[in-house]
Amino acid sequence: MLNHLRPALTLVIAMTALTGLAYPLAINGIAQAVMPAKANGSLIERDGQIIGSALIGQTFTSDRYFWPRPSATGPDAYNAAASSGSNLGTTSVKLKDRVTADVERLAATGIAQPVPADAVTTSGSGLDPHISPVFAEAQVMRVAQARGLQPAAVATLVEQTIEKPDFGIIGQARVNVLELNLALDAMNR
Repeated sequence: MLNHLRPALTLVIAMTALTGLAYPLAINGIAQAVMPAKANGSLIERDGQIIGSALIGQTFTSDRYFWPRPSATGPDAYNAAASSGSNLGTTSVKLKDRVTADVERLAATGIAQPVPADAVTTSGSGLDPHISPVFAEAQVMRVAQARGLQPAAVATLVEQTIEKPDFGIIGQARVNVLELNLALDAMNR
């Protein structure tokens, strides 16, 4: 029996060392050398302090800022430790009630009808930091009024922060809410 067990244990140890230690260390080393910002979480700094990541959304509730799409990560929105979708199906009464309430809330803030879909639906992970250009444009008047800015200036800022589809074909045009709000703060200092 030992003749059969020894090669099996040796193979388990060797493969664990190779795939569990050597490979991850090699890939991390390559990533750190080639693209260190992305390898470290695409962190965004302001005045020497980390304020977020370009990959994980944040909650903004003030009228002075553009709002993100809803998050489904439980009681704490955009909690990366609880990444998940809501798992509510299209026939769910709970989903219908939440979306209806969100549409009414957004309509009361002056967002033009029809409300963009991403304004009231969560992403698959519940962490998406992006909104559609349509949702960003729908918020221009509210943000401009709250900050005392010309709507055209805020609309121009939105246009400047639109990210095109990757390689021109993968994904959709999108706006990173944190980066847009940081650009808005820089414009309105």
